[in-house]
Amino acid sequence: MTETLQSFEQLLNIMSELRQKCPWDSKQTFDSLRTLTIEETYELADAIVNNDRPNIEKELGDLLLHIVFYAKMGSETGDFDIKSVIDKLCEKLIYRHPHIFADTKANSSEQVSKNWEELKLKEKGGNRTVLSGVPASLPALIKAYRVQDKARNVGFDWEEKEQVWDKVREEFDELQAEIQHLDHQKTEEEFGDLLFAVVNAGRLYGIDPENALEKTNLKFIRRFNYLEQKIKDNGLNLKELNLNEMNKIWNEAKESGL
Repeated sequence: MTETLQSFEQLLNIMSELRQKCPWDSKQTFDSLRTLTIEETYELADAIVNNDRPNIEKELGDLLLHIVFYAKMGSETGDFDIKSVIDKLCEKLIYRHPHIFADTKANSSEQVSKNWEELKLKEKGGNRTVLSGVPASLPALIKAYRVQDKARNVGFDWEEKEQVWDKVREEFDELQAEIQHLDHQKTEEEFGDLLFAVVNAGRLYGIDPENALEKTNLKFIRRFNYLEQKIKDNGLNLKELNLNEMNKIWNEAKESGL
């Protein structure tokens, strides 16, 4: 623990030096760092998807740098500092885990999540409604999962998970009907409803749709890269092959385990 505290103190001291002496670090603001923080978060997410432990370690460090950076800027204006950030985090964790730090009983992760959402609604300055804690800028796929999960925590969910497939089929039928009507706006709406229902199905079966889709994206990229390279190796161009010829190479990639 002592070594960890020494490392953290060194980081804080380095940050103070950078804010005073570095031309780039000294001119940064909350707004200028915001997009960089988002980029760092995605880089961490990439490392996690790839199960790249060395890069996970590196990207966690980059993200920690941003947290310390924001806290340093907050201390300069007197709004908050790293101590107040940590103190409020500890306070929140203790408050939201009464099954650990108080007498509340919770024997499953589902019950913990339900208690967590209920406590958030009771907090002073906390979320005023069940869904208000979902950031508006979240990507739509992740947001769909989060709003469904939060609704579940207050009892708004299917009684049996198998029931969700009737909803998926219903939305698929409605999408097909609108496609036949050639109404783009309504087709888009029904397409969204179908995606929302499929996300709901993933949630009910313990599948994170963002992770599942990203793994499929990466699989497609690997196979398409194989297809493209194989064609180049044969001295050809993608546009010179028809779909059947491309599918044959695609299946080679698939059978090879890519």
